[in-house]
Amino acid sequence: MEVIAATNNLHKLEEIREILGRLGYKVLSLDDIGIKTDIDENGSTFKENALIKAKEICKLTGRMSIADDSGLEVFALNGEPGVYSARYAGAEGDEKDEANNKKLIEKMKDIPEDKRQARFVSSIALIFPNGKQIVTEGYINGIIGYEEKGDSGFGYDPLFIIPELDKTMAQLSSLEKNKISHRANALEKLKRILIELKA
Repeated sequence: MEVIAATNNLHKLEEIREILGRLGYKVLSLDDIGIKTDIDENGSTFKENALIKAKEICKLTGRMSIADDSGLEVFALNGEPGVYSARYAGAEGDEKDEANNKKLIEKMKDIPEDKRQARFVSSIALIFPNGKQIVTEGYINGIIGYEEKGDSGFGYDPLFIIPELDKTMAQLSSLEKNKISHRANALEKLKRILIELKA
């Protein structure tokens, strides 16, 4: 069975393909089906944005569509950067991650060790052509470091320390990350629902 992923982010695509592939789903990217579109993610929550993206692609293609909206919430910053995670510093292209991390380091510079808790959040929306929808959410808790460490992953991974492992997300292999990440947790919940639906 085919499902269209409302993303061209190769990291997200890889995680979605790995988990849904085990259930026999073939996950196609927007590039795979020749769709070029810029969806206005104007929701106020990750869930709203995931639904906006999945619904739009389902409407355009008439096929089952899946979307992820995810980001970082830092508790000492009242949940920033939240839904603005990807555009926190306003930069585009290759410099985006570097600019976002630099801004976060600056905003956190006076926040003490015991107040640096944060979490990654992922909302996954799956929309069926008949209008049925499934939304799941996954989390991973951690601490914001004072400097970037590791060169795997993307986004805020080099700053996000997982206390149990004493490593940042960027110091994990993709295999390790895909077992514990917020997106993996949300996708595992989705997988369980899909298994139940087939039962």
